[in-house]
Amino acid sequence: MRLACFSFTDKGFELGERISKTDNNKYEIEHYDNSSLDNGVKGFLKSQWRNFDGFIFISATGIAIRMINPYIKSKTIDPAVVVVDDMGRFSISLLSGHIGGANKIAEWIGKSIDAIPVVTTASDNRGIDSIDIFAKTNDYYIEDMNSVTKITSMMVNGKRVGFYTEDNQIIKYHNIERINDLKNIDESLDGAIIVSSKEVIPQISIPYTILRPKNINIGIGCRRGVGVDTIIEAVEAALIDKNLCARSIRALSTIEIKKNEIGIIKAAEYYDCPLKIFNIEQIRPIEDMFEKSQFVKNTIGVYSVSEPCAYLLGGNLITRKAVYNGVTISISIKEEK
Repeated sequence: MRLACFSFTDKGFELGERISKTDNNKYEIEHYDNSSLDNGVKGFLKSQWRNFDGFIFISATGIAIRMINPYIKSKTIDPAVVVVDDMGRFSISLLSGHIGGANKIAEWIGKSIDAIPVVTTASDNRGIDSIDIFAKTNDYYIEDMNSVTKITSMMVNGKRVGFYTEDNQIIKYHNIERINDLKNIDESLDGAIIVSSKEVIPQISIPYTILRPKNINIGIGCRRGVGVDTIIEAVEAALIDKNLCARSIRALSTIEIKKNEIGIIKAAEYYDCPLKIFNIEQIRPIEDMFEKSQFVKNTIGVYSVSEPCAYLLGGNLITRKAVYNGVTISISIKEEK
């Protein structure tokens, strides 16, 4: 994480230097003294608010609040803000404690300078996992932040919450009840957390929130020069056919001869996922497991592309080989951890 540290007094400057020069492998800290900036910290924030992952104010809490107030938007996008008094007694998580990481920063600073970390988020003080941190830790996409807030409130108040997952990670909460079948949910539950890659889930009468695990791997084969729109349309059609959510795509893959296909490269960018390239030597030992095409063998050197690529990414093949406008798609679902 890239952090900016601000100091306003002589004592604060000494502390800022100490914090910024503490060895660590988590944070890259740049220290700025208010008097050395052309327009002070206020001017710096105006131009740099979105260029840092977080900010450390060595100041009174009120100073930090007044300076950051014009830029605060949402807990899903706001950078972390931590306040440290210039005597180094307290390290206070002020903004974006969970998703932004301010709680962790405050705790790290506390250990680094022997200060007391102050974390006021309700879930942390109750020793339970917040849903947003649980999602971030496991690389789950949060479908709807408002529903997360509602279910988190239930947890803070000790309500019975159901938990359904396609993964093997369980949220830390004392009053959780495992849901094994979304079609048969105990309606006496106050709410539910659903970790699923299914695009459409059965109708549920209780409040719930959906987290999307990254468990879908897609192998792609195509003729030369196929455009990105055609690739995306093929992927979407394959996902719809299996009732799968694109937010759960973990990776796309293809064979080395196709590594420079702009359509495939742009599709990976569109889905914000890695593009894994496999070579003929990796595919050849397993090619007998899949449907064979002599044309593909003569052209590329192996009998098939999409199936072995999806298989090599890991998981169980659920779409062996589907063809959409000349694009071949195979899908595997990553097994539980």
